[in-house]
Amino acid sequence: MNPTVAADNMNFIQRAFAEGGFVMYVIAVIAILAVFVIVERLMKLKNLSVDKKEFTDQIFRMVVAGDLRQAISYCDARPAPLTNTVKAGLVQAMNKRPDEEVQVAMDAAVMREMPKVEGWVSFLAVFGNVAVLAGLLGTIIGMIGSFRAVAAADPATKALELSKGISHALNCTAFGLLVAIISIVAYGLFQHRIQKTENEVVETSMSLLNLVVANREKIKD
Repeated sequence: MNPTVAADNMNFIQRAFAEGGFVMYVIAVIAILAVFVIVERLMKLKNLSVDKKEFTDQIFRMVVAGDLRQAISYCDARPAPLTNTVKAGLVQAMNKRPDEEVQVAMDAAVMREMPKVEGWVSFLAVFGNVAVLAGLLGTIIGMIGSFRAVAAADPATKALELSKGISHALNCTAFGLLVAIISIVAYGLFQHRIQKTENEVVETSMSLLNLVVANREKIKD
């Protein structure tokens, strides 16, 4: 980046914080928390994701061959919500438990695994709403300060005092809305990803159950 442009941007941010008052720092704390949740979820979801097609192809091939021990070992090598759920069903199938217990084991695994996927994502919606409210608070504080300053100022400085108050209000509004937009958009994207992961886990577990039922006689001891 051009050093002159970088310096101008830095001056703009510093000026915005100086003009916006303490509410700008409150919104900055909310922004830091939101960024922390976003980065943490991105890294976590990357680690928890598996290639669904490759995984199901391999697992279903092993189940059809009756080699559930190999299928369980395959799941152990790739710990993730999908593999852990499938493993829970495979363990019950290998122990020759009834179909209902296989299904119950996978349902319980889904309930255990999904909170790992969701993490603190719900707080992004909270951060978005709080950022808007904090920006509105800064706006009101700025306007109150502006009117008080104008009422007490002499005619020569009224315009200056009014512009300070308006600047305070607009900086808080803009920063609050910026943080809110980022938080709410990230919340929406993560919710879509979480729902997609849950659908994949449920769909795969149901397919596995049907496959196990159809190939029970092939299961090796």
